[in-house]
Amino acid sequence: MIYAEVTPNPATMKFVANHLIAEHGNVYEFKSEEEAGASPLAQRLFSFPFVTGIFMAQNFITVSKMEGVEWEDVMLELREYLSNYLNAGQPILTDSAKSLSNSIESDEESGQTDHKIADGPIEERIVEILDDYVRPAVEGDGGAIHFKSFDSGKLTVVLKGACNGCPSSTVTLKSGIQSLFDRMLPEVKEVIAEE
Repeated sequence: MIYAEVTPNPATMKFVANHLIAEHGNVYEFKSEEEAGASPLAQRLFSFPFVTGIFMAQNFITVSKMEGVEWEDVMLELREYLSNYLNAGQPILTDSAKSLSNSIESDEESGQTDHKIADGPIEERIVEILDDYVRPAVEGDGGAIHFKSFDSGKLTVVLKGACNGCPSSTVTLKSGIQSLFDRMLPEVKEVIAEE
């Protein structure tokens, strides 16, 4: 079973499945068919001429579309395709993609990303706050947020999926995430996103 959810980013739609898409908290982002070699499902989705990006996490897939295409015209077709694909038991990710170790940098072969290991107590607390308070809300909107670095009061995060390029992501960073850190960890003076 698949259902579609609107995200704050008008160029993306979140498709939620009652099926595990990505295990162990891993996320996968593909911005082209060439990058999608680690995911047979993503390769197939790029065969739709309007698809410009695929993001996979836990039990959802976020699809980005090109301008000029309306979700009302393609959403049902995508939802049905995803449902049929998953119900047929076809592969989502290759075994090599599943076995790759986590890293902050996007791996062009796998599309896998994850936050780096925190270095020190402040960075550990930053990652805890992101995991406990921020990540669930961001995933609810069809995206992901990962810790990148912390230096001289500046926290750099990486936004993926629906959050990357979303018009409201700047407001989310400044009003939501920054104010959360102001209250919980004042050592964080500024939060910025790396593209």
